[in-house]
Amino acid sequence: MRVAVVDIGTNSTRLFIADVDPSTGAVAELVRRSRVTRLGEGVDSSGALSEDAIARVFQALSAYRSEIGWHGCTSNLAVLTSAVRDAANGDSFAARVRSDYGFDARVLSGEEEAQLTFLGAMSHRPASTEPTVVIDIGGGSTEFVVGRGGTAGFHVSLPAGVVRMSERHIHTDPPAPEELQALASDVHATFSEGLPADERAAVKRGIAVAGTATSAASIAQELDPYDPARVHGYPLLLGTVEMLLARLADMNEAQRRDVVGLQPDRAPTIVAGMILLSQAMSAFALEQVEVSEHDILYGAALRLAGLG
Repeated sequence: MRVAVVDIGTNSTRLFIADVDPSTGAVAELVRRSRVTRLGEGVDSSGALSEDAIARVFQALSAYRSEIGWHGCTSNLAVLTSAVRDAANGDSFAARVRSDYGFDARVLSGEEEAQLTFLGAMSHRPASTEPTVVIDIGGGSTEFVVGRGGTAGFHVSLPAGVVRMSERHIHTDPPAPEELQALASDVHATFSEGLPADERAAVKRGIAVAGTATSAASIAQELDPYDPARVHGYPLLLGTVEMLLARLADMNEAQRRDVVGLQPDRAPTIVAGMILLSQAMSAFALEQVEVSEHDILYGAALRLAGLG
């Protein structure tokens, strides 16, 4: 069956079209698109989605709707995450996504978001009983899922994401050292409080999904253009993340937009992303993580096909 998934996140709006075989779970990717729409801009301070941010998302949905129709998808799902969960006008926004664009729009709880992310990240991997954490750094929150094989166990969604942390702490360009320290301290405290010590101690392997991790893998390899085949499965060292953080934090936004391997629209939030990723890896004492292209989009496609 041919399915379409739209991920309306805090920082980006993404489209995934694929053929999924319900009998085997095989996923043949046809289309993957991403636009940085910053839906969560200002939500941390105002508590509501702004009209400008909503307009940016709707512009992306209009383009995606046409592409979905052209490919003849039989079912669709739009997943709405942290920014919409947190916003006072999130429900009315979701209703417009349903009525105006014909999407089966669902505001996911943090638990649902984590489970779909784990489903995507762990699909088509060799069976293993080794405790693994899947790390998904978003715009408004970071999801952690600990599991074995294809079974998710502990999962949590913590209110620390690249847009939220950037708006809260970074006010100069390039960021001042004290701003970076305050951001790192905030993230460390959030992760320490939300991640039980026994869960952290058990983990032996990490998989990192979504834009921060894939950007780090792309920058480290100086990919131009972006190459999903070289990003998927890339072993990303903690030392590499820390090196990238130091390099990117020393630049202003205009300079970061010219960094080879980085999507220019991610320049405003990539420094916060690197801090979040390094803090996430350190929380689980991981010296490296495997970067995966299989994230919540992949998991939602499997779920649409009745799998997982």
